[in-house]
Amino acid sequence: MTNSIEEVKDNDVIFVIGSNTTENHPVIGSMIKQGVNKGAKLIVADPREIELAKYADVFLQIKPGTNIALLNGMMNVIVEKELYNKKYIDERTENFQELVNLVRQYTPEIAGKICGVDPEDIIKAATIYAEGENSGIYYAMGITQHTTGTHSVMSISNLALMCGNIGKEFAGVNPLRGQNNVQGACDMGGLPADLPGYQKVFKEEVLEKFEKAWDAKLSNKVGLTIPEILDGAEDGSIRFLYIMGENPMVSDPDINHVKKALSNVDFLVVQDIFMTETAEMADIVLPASSFAEKDGTFTNTERRVQRVRQAIDPVGDSKPDWKIIMDIMNSLGYKKKYLDPSDIMDEIGSVTPQYAGIDYKRLEEKGIQWPCLHKEHPGTKYLHKESIARGLGLFMPTEHVESAELPDKKYPFTFTTGRILYHYHTRTMTGRVEGLNKLAPRSYVEINEITAKKMGIEEGDKVRLSSRRGEITTWAKITNIIDEDVLFMPFHYAQGAANYLTNNKLDAIAKIPELKVAAVKMEKAE
Repeated sequence: MTNSIEEVKDNDVIFVIGSNTTENHPVIGSMIKQGVNKGAKLIVADPREIELAKYADVFLQIKPGTNIALLNGMMNVIVEKELYNKKYIDERTENFQELVNLVRQYTPEIAGKICGVDPEDIIKAATIYAEGENSGIYYAMGITQHTTGTHSVMSISNLALMCGNIGKEFAGVNPLRGQNNVQGACDMGGLPADLPGYQKVFKEEVLEKFEKAWDAKLSNKVGLTIPEILDGAEDGSIRFLYIMGENPMVSDPDINHVKKALSNVDFLVVQDIFMTETAEMADIVLPASSFAEKDGTFTNTERRVQRVRQAIDPVGDSKPDWKIIMDIMNSLGYKKKYLDPSDIMDEIGSVTPQYAGIDYKRLEEKGIQWPCLHKEHPGTKYLHKESIARGLGLFMPTEHVESAELPDKKYPFTFTTGRILYHYHTRTMTGRVEGLNKLAPRSYVEINEITAKKMGIEEGDKVRLSSRRGEITTWAKITNIIDEDVLFMPFHYAQGAANYLTNNKLDAIAKIPELKVAAVKMEKAE
């Protein structure tokens, strides 16, 4: 997030797109409601009529995969009405005219036809966003999990820059992270081209810095993303896999492909806190401790580094992840020893500029938002205040491109996935909670009531869904919050798993799979 969670309550305009916030990020969702109660205007764009749509000044029920067309349509209105921030654009951005040339093609009528929404609603949403003194955008995987995901994020950036909402309190571009330490994992080099602090492995000066700090020779080769790793496992170019805290046998697209890939490696190690569907396939399972059994830090969606404190002893033979990794590292010949997680944090600060001022002593009372550049630095509430990090904000004109797989005669329904309030990711933890399982016991597919009537499907009926990749049986949930011929499934469940159906076609830049759009057929099951 460029800004902070608490700022949402003081936004003048809140634009939520591709995020079912009250179910997937309920704390932030409640703050959005508080902001609306204080007078903020709310725009919501989503294929489903999510809870926040009830509070919205404008609700845009777009077709899955049409985010860019909507955003371009809104920017067309802002250009035509001259509602953009000319002073900000002149002083802090570049490439604006190229954007103008592109968005002029996306009239509200054209964008509305692509998205399946009323052009007047696009005009209204654009006007509200542009006229807001402080307008914040909040998005999640409904934006990113497309073959055009990177370009969708660029389009959000274009809209925010156009109206001067970057580098400004109570505004900004705010991606909501899918799990509690995703931000921290990325910060620490959990990306194929990065060392900690987003320092690139292919830059000579970066490599020299880390080789000196770690007294080891490092590779300068960019690694693979998870989908690329699984492709390599299936074709035999990758023979060994070590999976930590991840359950791709439920969470990744095209589970039949995942199963083939994991079955094909010579040796599979899984490190997790429970015996997951992926761990069941492993040659060795390393039992890790849960958050309550270890000390450490999490870095959350607003870049806040927060202490995690051990409450109980590790259960059974489990160990904290850092101890398991250190033991393996030492066994492989690298003899570095850490006595405590605070030693690791001190090392992080020594090689990662954004974390340079953060240590356990400073985190004792309150979390700190990076960048925190030295020990007296208070942390950073919102980014790009003095100037855009790259110098000038770059407008990136982006065309709407259709999803990789669209409905046809054989597979006539658009299939999309997401999360629900009662379960977390692949139910590794929440699936063991009796109360949550009573509230949300099994897999289901949401079907529009008109579609269901046409097909003779009633609430609770068993239905069979199939795509070009797989087939599942699940239960029907009849609803009016989703459009005709669009089907929605939560992906949490291993039985009747949505990801047997999803498409593993990738975004060419970020290599994120298109989990949000697939073509399927549906029939009533016996």
